[in-house]
Amino acid sequence: MANLVYVLNGPNLNLLGSRETAVYGDKSLADIEKICRTAAGKHGLTIEFRQSNREGELIDWLHEAKAKAVGVLFNPGGYTHTSVALHDAIRAIGLPVIEVHLSNLFAREPFRHHSYISPVARGIICGFGAEGYRLAIDALAGVLKSEKK
Repeated sequence: MANLVYVLNGPNLNLLGSRETAVYGDKSLADIEKICRTAAGKHGLTIEFRQSNREGELIDWLHEAKAKAVGVLFNPGGYTHTSVALHDAIRAIGLPVIEVHLSNLFAREPFRHHSYISPVARGIICGFGAEGYRLAIDALAGVLKSEKK
């Protein structure tokens, strides 16, 4: 537990690399997992990397993270804009959560400008493609380091 980070990915992210590459880039979810593991290793962190198209499963994993992890990177996909339940789960677990998105939500359709996750996340990184996951791990590592002081 002392160094485990959950990286959770929501609906349709299993299609990365083939889905709307002009928006989401050409990296697959497996490519992003490699980026996360490499970045985490540089901070002495380990990764539990998961993806689900089901909201309830993501909530269960957030609850699980409360007992097993020191923090969470979370790309909730389309649930970002719809899920009060994910908002409540994040609030309940008491862990630092970094919200991450491949695209810049604020440069897209107006309905994507609102996030139910952002108010309960420590921070948000969006618009940097797969690189955003590395940035999010670096940010979370910084948060964890400052909380130890």
